[in-house]
This record gives sequence, structure tokens and C-alpha cells, in this order.
Amino acid sequence: MGRSRVNLPAAALLAAALGCSASAALAEPRHAVTPGLRATLDGVLDEAPSAAQIWASRQWLSAMEPRLARFVSDPETRMRLLERVYQEAQLAGLAPEIVLAVVQVESAFQREAISSAGALGLMQIMPFWVAELGRPADDLFDPLLNLRYGCTILAHYLAVERGDLTRALARYNGSRGETWYPERVMQAWKRNWWIQR
Repeated sequence: MGRSRVNLPAAALLAAALGCSASAALAEPRHAVTPGLRATLDGVLDEAPSAAQIWASRQWLSAMEPRLARFVSDPETRMRLLERVYQEAQLAGLAPEIVLAVVQVESAFQREAISSAGALGLMQIMPFWVAELGRPADDLFDPLLNLRYGCTILAHYLAVERGDLTRALARYNGSRGETWYPERVMQAWKRNWWIQR
């Protein structure tokens, strides 16, 4: 994810997802987080899952747990990671299988991975995001927090690219206009995480 510029709407979206105000995070006026976004986030966070949603999440966890075993050996860590991937993907409006593919390509599920560009953790988040959001205590090696950052950033790029996953993935990686990174993610998705729906 080797980007060097911060997209203010992305930073505002991430600030909202992380629970800090956009004004504090970006030194922008409070309206940087639109009322529509605030209402959406509040609705998602306040809404109890339906029986169908609970069933779907359990089915997904059962399907993914054995697949993740080759990357994460500890069963408790594996289930906690899968639960959080599912939760963060749902909150961000992403397919959790795509998130798993991104994590596989970015870090091979190594929570303390560091790229040559300085990106950190499971989803290889660049440290400038922490600084831009004014959240110096955020530990990007914390897998749960790293997933929150990564899913929110990817969802933003997917929105910017009007649903074009290939272009959104290229933006996420900092290789906009190229296809090598999206192709790697799509290969990982099809090889390891694909579920027939």
C-alpha cells in the first residue's frame, strides 16, 4: 500500500470508522464527515444482527476456518481473525473473501509484517494514516485495528472507483493504472477463498 498522499475523504471515512471525529483527526471542520455517513455508521453499529445474518456468518466461518489453517496454525487465533475479518468486511461493505485475499497477498497473514515501503501489519497500512488521523496510540501491528484501517481504506477506494474492484485494489496498493497487484489478489481469492453463492 505504498501511497504518499492522503485523500481527505478517505481520511474522514477512516476517522469515522475508527470512532474519532474528523475535525480532530484532520484539522478540518466537523462537517468533513457527512450526516449521511454518520447516519449509516450509527445504523450499522446500533443494528442487532438478524437470525439470517448470524447463520450466514457461522456458515462462512465454518467454510473459511480449514482454509486459513495453512496460514494460521493456532485455532483460537484463526477463529478470532476470521470473526474480525467478517465483521470488518461487513461494516465496510466488502466481501470478506476479498479481504482474506488482500491479507494473504499483503502479509501472508503475518501480523508483524513490514514492507520495503514501510507498510505495516496484516493489510500493510502505511503509518501516515495514523498521523493524519491524529491517533498516535494506534498500533498498526494490532491485527484487529489493522483490519479496521485496511477494510475502511479499501471500501473508500472501491467507492471512488465506482465499484471497479481491479482499480480499487490498484489504488490500495499504490499501483494505480497497473494490474499486477489486483491480479495477484484475484488469483489468491479464486485459489483459496472463493465461495459459490
